[in-house]
Amino acid sequence: MEDSRMSSALYFRLSLMLFLQFFIWGSWYVTLGTYLLETLHFSGPQVGLVYGATAIAATITPFFLGVLADRLFSIERLLSILHLVGGVVMWFTSYITEFEFFYPMIILYTLLYMPTFTLTSSLSLHHVKDATKDFPRVRVWGSLSWILAGLIIGYLEVEKEVLPMRISAVFSIVHGLYCMSLPHTPPQPQSGKFSLRDVFGKEVLQLLKQRAILVLVMALALIRIPSSFYYSFVNPFLNEIGIGNAAGKMTLGQITEVGVMLVLPWFLQKFKLRYIIAIGLFIWGARYLLFAWGGVPHLHWMLYVGILVHGIAYNFSSLSSQIFIDRQVPSHMRSTAQGFITFVTMGFGAFIGSYVAGHVVEGYSIAGGGHDWNIIWQWPGWFGIAISIGFLIMIQNVSGKKTKSGEP
Repeated sequence: MEDSRMSSALYFRLSLMLFLQFFIWGSWYVTLGTYLLETLHFSGPQVGLVYGATAIAATITPFFLGVLADRLFSIERLLSILHLVGGVVMWFTSYITEFEFFYPMIILYTLLYMPTFTLTSSLSLHHVKDATKDFPRVRVWGSLSWILAGLIIGYLEVEKEVLPMRISAVFSIVHGLYCMSLPHTPPQPQSGKFSLRDVFGKEVLQLLKQRAILVLVMALALIRIPSSFYYSFVNPFLNEIGIGNAAGKMTLGQITEVGVMLVLPWFLQKFKLRYIIAIGLFIWGARYLLFAWGGVPHLHWMLYVGILVHGIAYNFSSLSSQIFIDRQVPSHMRSTAQGFITFVTMGFGAFIGSYVAGHVVEGYSIAGGGHDWNIIWQWPGWFGIAISIGFLIMIQNVSGKKTKSGEP
């Protein structure tokens, strides 16, 4: 019988790749809103636009570069170039303080960085022997690095400073150099010649003819609207209501993410994906109601519960969907399909979410620079719950056609 275990050397190489990948992001992404609001004095809509830059980038480059990785170039070389150039761009961006110059530079950086999520997932899934068992074990190191980054930023007490951006720039260059040593992942052989039609994913459009996948994609896109509130404004919210070391406390969500990720293979074997994903979508919304009601001192425990359930929300809705989609496509389409999911979630949905979040926060500003957070958090809270209910109803109405991985 063929050995299905992943070698220790491969596990270490892939784990280090995911560790560096998420340390780069975790260094600056969570606290950037606080830096922009309190130090550079950007407005709420401006902060929303900055966070929406990741969505613009996810809309444009991951899908395109995923096709290139499938058709023309090795993944590890693309990763190396993107991280090296991205590190230089982030370093220069950290010296800019005016919105009209900061915004296009952060868009340029995210155009380089966002495709690396697609490519690291594709590279990992290409080399692991059992995606259900091995991918979560590798991916968990991304969550651990996010925790470490948050703890370091919180310990240094630099949430309002520019230093997190420069830390990210340095590690991006380090990661670019490391990517040169990753396992060679060449384009996969396939029939037919490459054409511009492939960039627009005609194969992926065929996938969407499966009603279960279409419902899943719609839900993942919509849930990015409430999830954008978390990434853009939870750190400013916690700082505004006087929660000390907010960046460090927000890593509690990644701690549960690690635990849930390790037991996710068990859930995937025991329960249908439709129920796992529906629970994740529901928690994305319900956690915001905890933020809405937990803003007063004697109910601060609700804030910590809302942070802690991040691991369930993310893994049940996103990671399990990523594994499911990977099962549905042939090997020569893996980067393309993962790029499409990145486009749907971190692109289209996140762009709308960042725009809405910025305007909601600005709309409930109060005198003295504060905000009515109770009302703000109810917007994404009830919307997220509605998405989970709608998803479950729609997916239950899908005919019980079996896929090669079972019903979703």
